[in-house]
Amino acid sequence: MGMTLTEKILAKASGRTKVEPGENIWVETDVLMTHDVCGPGTIGVFKREFGENAKVWNPDKIVLIPDHYIFTNDERANRNVDILRDFAQEQGIKYFYDITDRSDFKANPDYKGVCHIALAQEGHTRPGEVLFGTDSHTCNAGAFGQFATGIGNTDAAFIMGTGKLLIKVPATMRFVFNGELPDYLLAKDLILQIIGDISVAGANYRTMEFAGDTVERLTMEERMTLCNMVIEAGGKNGTVAPDKTTFDYVTSRTDKPFDSFYSDGDAKFYSDRTYDVSKLEPVVAKPHSPDNRDLARNCRDVKIDRVYIGSCTGGKTSDFLNAARILKGNQVKVPTYLVPATQKVYEDLFVTKYEGQTLSEIFLAAGCIEPAAPSCAACLGGPKDTFGRMNEPEICVSTTNRNFPGRMGNKEAQVYLASPYTAAASALTGHVTDPREFLC
Repeated sequence: MGMTLTEKILAKASGRTKVEPGENIWVETDVLMTHDVCGPGTIGVFKREFGENAKVWNPDKIVLIPDHYIFTNDERANRNVDILRDFAQEQGIKYFYDITDRSDFKANPDYKGVCHIALAQEGHTRPGEVLFGTDSHTCNAGAFGQFATGIGNTDAAFIMGTGKLLIKVPATMRFVFNGELPDYLLAKDLILQIIGDISVAGANYRTMEFAGDTVERLTMEERMTLCNMVIEAGGKNGTVAPDKTTFDYVTSRTDKPFDSFYSDGDAKFYSDRTYDVSKLEPVVAKPHSPDNRDLARNCRDVKIDRVYIGSCTGGKTSDFLNAARILKGNQVKVPTYLVPATQKVYEDLFVTKYEGQTLSEIFLAAGCIEPAAPSCAACLGGPKDTFGRMNEPEICVSTTNRNFPGRMGNKEAQVYLASPYTAAASALTGHVTDPREFLC
């Protein structure tokens, strides 16, 4: 019996020739990422367990990325970044993407933004490797054909001291998408379709492997969207087999060597689902769960108060380009918040053009709020002065990843998760809108 892509990566990382689902194995870590929310707690556990003056196992394999609660006057949030900075200096950690001037993020050349997109843009996501991060959306990096998953502070502290972690090998669920993706669908529609089919617990502690000719034609950013929301189905990690699209992206950002792995023809899968994308329609996840799926056209009677385009799921350059396709030449009817994931994405808004205009020009002409500083911003709610935070019980269409009560701020607010197409279309009408009204 052969092995899946994930099983092969874990076999290599554990120094074994073969592993099987359910086995507990020790794996070597290639990259450990933490940020300003979980980093201080991880550092505290590390010092408590390994000693106040202990040294990390490998300072070049640790990546510290402030991104969650950055542009706020909350003293505790600001303190968290200070703790990361002190630890980076103490340990000689090379990859610390610091921010010291919060009044002007552009004055901080090292500052990147949302960790999951920054990891990819800075060349830290490579096929065949094992990446752990103290954030549940670390599974985003599985788009590069690697094993990437979120862990807690205690596990991260153990890795800091040893470079190893004991994990259970997950079984793999395969999702195959075939056909030419209709012009009105995006990867966000595909992953919301899956989550709606299997529920938020449907992939508990399993790998979700995405395959099929549709997936092979997706860009790296769209593949990231697929893998990013694996955790919303309970998944341990998500994977897409690496190919030329992967290699072109990775080798343009790092010269570090890597190995590529692929599922064997006789690999055993926990389950198989196949989709004909020509039969799918734009969908949303209604409040208050990512699996509360419905067709966008069925929700036309839902009047909304705002639209939010941003986050690791929906704040990449291609996400804004897709939104611009619909917004160009039109006027929004509700406040529309734009939060680029990283400083690179922010810069792209002012140079990337669609039909002769930069994305920024299109957004401002459409009446959107000026693009904000790159960060997680309101995706996780945050302090009350966080940009875009829902401080009132409003209704929002958002390109983010979760819509549980209080996720974006007010506990009575309602969040409809959607693709950038659907979010932009909804901004133009003031109610949940199927993007085909503007694209077809």
